[in-house]
Amino acid sequence: MAKKAKPSQKKNAASPASTSTSSSKLVLKIKSNEGMKRSLRQTKSREMTKAKQKKNKQKIDAKKPKKPPTAFFYFLEDFRKEFQDQNPDVKSMRDIGKACGDKWKTMNYEEKVKYYDIATEKRAEFDRAMTEYKKKMENGDFEETDEESEYDE
Repeated sequence: MAKKAKPSQKKNAASPASTSTSSSKLVLKIKSNEGMKRSLRQTKSREMTKAKQKKNKQKIDAKKPKKPPTAFFYFLEDFRKEFQDQNPDVKSMRDIGKACGDKWKTMNYEEKVKYYDIATEKRAEFDRAMTEYKKKMENGDFEETDEESEYDE
């Protein structure tokens, strides 16, 4: 009978292990609460980005001058025409863009000057238009939009 008593002692020894599993359950509950907090933070950040998007849409002004393209884009216009004439079978913009980028990288500064000149002229026009726009905004000339003036009458 002494041998039977030993297995019962092993059962008692196993009972502290069961308490450790209950403590691990507590740990799991804490982790799940942290996960819930994290998911709440993520949804709040998503809501914030949606709110920011709404603000950005409201801030867009149709009368504001647009920035001109860079020298590379003026080169891209010319290169695209030449490339399509030489390679009529290539239709994907990806291939055209890759070829254009490779050509732009291999060009000398002297070859690029033509496009830089065009870009600086367009940038100067943009700067002039932007100063006029800012002056009009300060004076309040652009404050009334067409939609508001129609409803004011």
